[in-house]
Amino acid sequence: MSDTTPPSGGPAETQDGDWSNRLFGGFRKTSERLTGNLAGIVGGGRLTEAQLDDLEDALIMSDLGPRAAARIRERLANERFERDADERAIMEVVAREIAEILRPVAKPLDIVAFPRPQVILTIGVNGSGKTTTIAKLAHLFQEQDYAVMLAAGDTFRAAAIGQLAVWADRLDVPIVKGPEGGDPASVVFDAVKAATDDGTDVLIVDTAGRLQNKRELMDELAKVRRVLGRLNPEAPHDVVLVLDATNGQNALSQIETFKEVAGVTGLIMTKLDGTARGGVLVAAAEQYGLPIHAIGVGETIDDLRPFNPDLLARVIAGIA
Repeated sequence: MSDTTPPSGGPAETQDGDWSNRLFGGFRKTSERLTGNLAGIVGGGRLTEAQLDDLEDALIMSDLGPRAAARIRERLANERFERDADERAIMEVVAREIAEILRPVAKPLDIVAFPRPQVILTIGVNGSGKTTTIAKLAHLFQEQDYAVMLAAGDTFRAAAIGQLAVWADRLDVPIVKGPEGGDPASVVFDAVKAATDDGTDVLIVDTAGRLQNKRELMDELAKVRRVLGRLNPEAPHDVVLVLDATNGQNALSQIETFKEVAGVTGLIMTKLDGTARGGVLVAAAEQYGLPIHAIGVGETIDDLRPFNPDLLARVIAGIA
């Protein structure tokens, strides 16, 4: 969604009174980096080619990526400022263009599957915060009065199974798991059957994050898909890639790889708090156009939320 209206039954941003404050805090370093890089660039009614070059370089250095930077440069080149272009006037234009980039991709995960459950495969490299993000996503759905079940499909790491089980206990949601080293497809089969029998709305499946052997991971996910297809031809309904914003431009290469390996349908970006690399959110939106379902800007269970693209654009530009 491109406004502040939440998914049906979901919490409005106004109900989470400090969400905007978390955005400001999470993107403070990003906005400081961007405004710092753009500092001192002022012009007359129109910006010169040299000034535009400097602006484009500053946007790239702020992790917005070359495509978004080129797009913003073009907007600035066509802008006729009523008075001399000071930093505020330039950042207003930057914010408007960032909002244009983000609006088409700001799409919360809507639970629409029929028959239930809606099966969400979560993927991402180890260390991206995937397991914690699953818990936060489950909590977000609980707030919308959906019944949630978890499946511990990352059977290659005992720690992943254990961590997900701890979260399931905290959230008071059922979890289906198997032994370490077991067959992920078997776990997913049991989970879909249990979720279907129980009338569960959402089944969130953790998956292995190994990219050292892409072929092995691809084969594993293909097997999971085949098993899902036997039980529910529409499943998985979503394949969500969890990205760690602190990786900056490396996050974009992960999108490229996981699109090939797993058929990613949407993104969640985490760890936006405390990093100066939040601009990579804009780079991902411009380069790939995949839905960005939610962003994480803190450590608490309720810090994962869909975002208002217009507000976020102004926060990134430091003018909200």
